Amino acid sequence: MLLSVLAKDMSRRFSLLLAAVFISGSLTLNPAQANELEKTDLTIGFIKLTDMAALAVAKELGYFEDEGLNVTLAAQPNWTTLLQLVIEGELDGAHMLPGQALDAYLNRPVEQHIVAPFSMDLNGNAITLSNELWSKIKGNVDNGPDGKPVHPITAHSLKPVADELSQDGKPLRLGMVYPVSTHNYELRYWLAAGDVHPGYYSGTDSDGQKEADVLISVAPPPQMPAKLAANEIDGYCVGEPWNQQALADQVGIPVITDYQIWENNPEKIFGLRKQFVEENPDTTLAILRALIKASHWLDENDDVNRGAVVAMISRPEYVDADPAVIGASMTGTFEFEPGDVRLQYDFNVFYRFFANYPFYSDAVWTLTQMRRWGQIEESQDDAWYGEVAQAVYRPDLFLEAAQQLVNAGVVSGADFPWDSDGYKPPTDAFIDGITFDGRKPNEYLQALKIGLK
Repeated sequence: MLLSVLAKDMSRRFSLLLAAVFISGSLTLNPAQANELEKTDLTIGFIKLTDMAALAVAKELGYFEDEGLNVTLAAQPNWTTLLQLVIEGELDGAHMLPGQALDAYLNRPVEQHIVAPFSMDLNGNAITLSNELWSKIKGNVDNGPDGKPVHPITAHSLKPVADELSQDGKPLRLGMVYPVSTHNYELRYWLAAGDVHPGYYSGTDSDGQKEADVLISVAPPPQMPAKLAANEIDGYCVGEPWNQQALADQVGIPVITDYQIWENNPEKIFGLRKQFVEENPDTTLAILRALIKASHWLDENDDVNRGAVVAMISRPEYVDADPAVIGASMTGTFEFEPGDVRLQYDFNVFYRFFANYPFYSDAVWTLTQMRRWGQIEESQDDAWYGEVAQAVYRPDLFLEAAQQLVNAGVVSGADFPWDSDGYKPPTDAFIDGITFDGRKPNEYLQALKIGLK
């Protein structure tokens, strides 16, 4: 009953918001003037996750239309299909994984290269365990004065169970969404920080299970709760709302968010074929302007619009999930065990903290994880990491679009890091406290206890 009331309320608020926008005429927001666009009819792909929200907002609130773009948003069944359609040109761009663009540069011919001129969000993922597995490790987790588990929950609590099952020849089975996904690297980071070896990739092991204490496999995000319910896996790392969905379905318990693994970690990018950008420079800037405006709307005024966007993206053509489930992690809180609701205001960040700027150091971190787990087979010097990052990430394009919006008075110049060299300051905001400096990737790799150096 509560879920139904909440869903109706969110839907009503969204309808009222759209009516107000159209009445006020604020859809146009005085868009930056652009040259005649090379291509106006676009198809953009996405996966059914809450962090596709900027695309839905740009479509529904008319930001694409304001820029002269006729955009069709096309949901894809999995990351493999999405990548292939971008490469083939059937999708003009997409909500993508950073590792997909980096891997394409490293392992595909130049005509299949993808660039990332826009970062879509920070945080947004979590790790969920089956009810049975949670019951086995819960006794290894300290409780606070309120009787609730002390967070963050580390994989040290999982290690005794993983060791026992491995010795019995029945290792834990964990899921993630794609081999070069942030989800894979966050899951592996969490496991390794708790002395659980997630395994290596190699020329003879494309599954990444060499020396592993657990078995990690791939599944599309929306299928994760069902696989958990069917006992095909014991846990997974995925984006929202598919952790909260497991809780709502009573088949799993979210135990840690990626914000707790690495505070304000980069998540999705908006990816475009390099050839598309070269052939359609003004169209590219128009897309970026629309996405910047949408992202600003998502975070403005202390997330005042989050209820409306929950109602928007819950629809079948977008995330296709119960608004109450989406809202459980999209509106400033995150629920772990039933009733254990904790404040996580920055769990979904779309604009603040320079979230949209494609930092080279974010790309370098992804590359270090690819090397750490054997997807990059040979060690490389620090300069190599920077060169790859600069070949794929395009902050120059992002800032050009941002400057046009600032000149038009649409957004504030203070919202963008104009003087950045593309590298964030070193940070130790990880669950294991190890410092990452994007300028010193090998020093970082050396400091990690488990992993290739």
